[in-house]
Order: sequence, then structure tokens, then C-alpha cells
Amino acid sequence: MDLNHLHLHVADIERSRDWYGRYFGFREKWRDAHILFLENDAGFDLALVQAETLDPLPAWFHFGFRLADKPAVEAKYRQMPIERIAEPIEDEGDGKLISFRVNDPDGYLIEVYWE
Repeated sequence: MDLNHLHLHVADIERSRDWYGRYFGFREKWRDAHILFLENDAGFDLALVQAETLDPLPAWFHFGFRLADKPAVEAKYRQMPIERIAEPIEDEGDGKLISFRVNDPDGYLIEVYWE
């Protein structure tokens, strides 16, 4: 059994669609008047709902994208807008873990990693 979707409230659906498409390869799957579903190549759905206000999340809350290998994480880090980087790249060495954290346009914290 795999986790297969994440539902986020966002301030601007189009901005979030473009951001997740550009940096994480999501594309529009379907939409109606109130929700937009994006999908990536792994079949993971990201549901976006526009909201006037966003409820704060706990400071520890984040979600993550595991990439194929260490060079993929390093390349993704270089691709990200520097003003969105929340925690710089951290490499534990010896093939254990490499990661960084970035905020999306609404401030959701995303960990990008390989282990």
C-alpha cells in the first residue's frame, strides 16, 4: 500500500500549479470549480484548493520528495530559487542521506532527499 495523494489549501491555484510543475514535474490531471488535481510520473496526486486564508501548520510539519540519487538532489538544489531555500543542503556522507528543505509559494515546507 502506498500513500497516493496530498491535499493542500493554497492562495493561488495557478501559481501553485506552475511551481509544482516546474520544480517537481507535476502536470494537470483534472479540475472543477473548486479543486485542481495534479499528477506526477509516479501517479501521485496533489490536490490544490484555493483558500482565502491558510490555516497554520505546526513548525515541524513537512512533506518530502525522495529523488533517485545524490546527484539528483544536488541538481534539484541548484534549480530551486534561493529565496525559497529553508535549510541548505546537508550531506551525511557515506551514502546515508543528503537533503535540503524548501518552502513552496504558500510556505509549506518540503524536504528533498535521497537515502
